[in-house]
Amino acid sequence: MPTRRLSYANLILILASALGAAAFLSPFFGPRPQQSQMNAMAHSGDAMLILSLVSLLSLAAVAAGMQSNEMNAKTLAVLGALAAVGAMLRFIPGPGGFSGVFFLPIMAGYAFGAQFGFLAGLVTLLASAFLTGGVGPWLPYQMFAAGWVGAIAGLVPHVRPGTRWEIAILAGVGLLLGLFYGLVMNLWFWPFVFQPQQAARYWQPGDSPLEIVKAYALFYVITSFAWDLWRGLGNAALILIFGAPVLRLLQRYQKRFHFVWTDAPFSLTPPFSQR
Repeated sequence: MPTRRLSYANLILILASALGAAAFLSPFFGPRPQQSQMNAMAHSGDAMLILSLVSLLSLAAVAAGMQSNEMNAKTLAVLGALAAVGAMLRFIPGPGGFSGVFFLPIMAGYAFGAQFGFLAGLVTLLASAFLTGGVGPWLPYQMFAAGWVGAIAGLVPHVRPGTRWEIAILAGVGLLLGLFYGLVMNLWFWPFVFQPQQAARYWQPGDSPLEIVKAYALFYVITSFAWDLWRGLGNAALILIFGAPVLRLLQRYQKRFHFVWTDAPFSLTPPFSQR
């Protein structure tokens, strides 16, 4: 049975994800960060470097995908259109942490695969940040988290495609991914914040891995879970309402633009019989 090798584009995106994970976790392993009761400028020293690296790696992944015929000009056009529309969806008002910006990366990842979903999440968050004026040291971390949302959606098995069950399962995935995004994004600032009167919910240098997990779980449940739940419920609602037609449209494009290259069998027989 033939084995499927990772393409250069996928390897580059795996490298980008590793960079993102290292960026999120670096405060726990590097020099002790300056902690305060409210540190809105966390990672201000390395954010530009991280943003530059993730942008370069994304461009390299696209170039590798074009070279290997995994992507083409049409798929790039779809990616750009999804990013533009997804950025506009950020303006949809909603309670708590609700944001329509995650709807299309989830749908695109599910329809086109993890590689495309990762890029869709990255580009959509980047476009929405410039559109809404949300550019800051948090931006590269938002891009990574949204990219992972799209990539995870691309790994979801297609169970009973074309039925209501498929949309229901995808809505459940959207709910969980809304929580996942908040769970990841809190790590952008959490190591830089400390309140002595509530020390049990914050990280302190010297804590064991188990103590760090317990403190973060307490912090997340108390301060972020309800907010993120609205994001997850919003994802689920958008998928239940608009998911079926959007998925059909994306899958139509996916089938039209996806090519499978195979080696033609060699034969000395002319294509037409000669008489």
